[in-house]
Amino acid sequence: MSDIDVLELLGLAQATATEAAALAADMRSGGVQVQKTKSNDLDIVTQADTAVEALIRKRLATARPADGVLGEEGGEADGTSGITWVIDPIDGTVNYLYGSPSYAVSIAATTKAANGRYVSLAGCVHAPVLGTEYTSAAGQAARRNGQELHVNEGVPLHQALVSTGIPYDLEARAQVLADFASLAPRIRDLRLVGSAALDVCGVAEGRTDAHVGRRLPIWDYAAAALIATQAGSVVRGARGGPPSLELLLAADTHLADALEPLITDGGIKE
Repeated sequence: MSDIDVLELLGLAQATATEAAALAADMRSGGVQVQKTKSNDLDIVTQADTAVEALIRKRLATARPADGVLGEEGGEADGTSGITWVIDPIDGTVNYLYGSPSYAVSIAATTKAANGRYVSLAGCVHAPVLGTEYTSAAGQAARRNGQELHVNEGVPLHQALVSTGIPYDLEARAQVLADFASLAPRIRDLRLVGSAALDVCGVAEGRTDAHVGRRLPIWDYAAAALIATQAGSVVRGARGGPPSLELLLAADTHLADALEPLITDGGIKE
């Protein structure tokens, strides 16, 4: 895998995300219909989700037919190249349904480590209505519309602005309520945007100081976590491990160390 050109992968991610985001925005202008639900009635799929993912899969297959793809709507298709594209066609589908601009296409090129976990090599998060494109690749700077990004450093806990999200799993919402109760008296404020990819990218650009995510599947953060990491953030899970369904925590190291005991001690474990 030493001959991988991460900039080539990034270029493909950008081009594909740009086209996919334009399709999503165009379909939104014509109105949105819920096509089906997944885990419960709150976890929706629109016609645009499936159409955008189909476009992404087609473009990736044309450019790199030997690669695998893991998508939120279409599942996993194995490849032979060692590269798997992890895609979320519309991250923030409920925002999209309601006409909020805070949704994005997320595409990451990954490879698998020996432990089976996906390692992101290049990623793009494109929010068409916001006019924002976040990008990075392994060993490269994180950028927003071409401008280099860096996380806020040295923020004390009591001044931290922390974003989080509400999972669709109703039972798991108890975790978030526990996080709220634990964090609210100790930090500056909490933010709910409704798109995990944009939230994690928000840490990368200093729009917030940290993000706490619960029950996030990998397509929600595969691209954004790389972008945040290359901007100087740590992105980790509970007890210092890798991100998982239990927890994703993104912040500079000092703030992550201060936040983690508050959320892992107060939250419900997997």
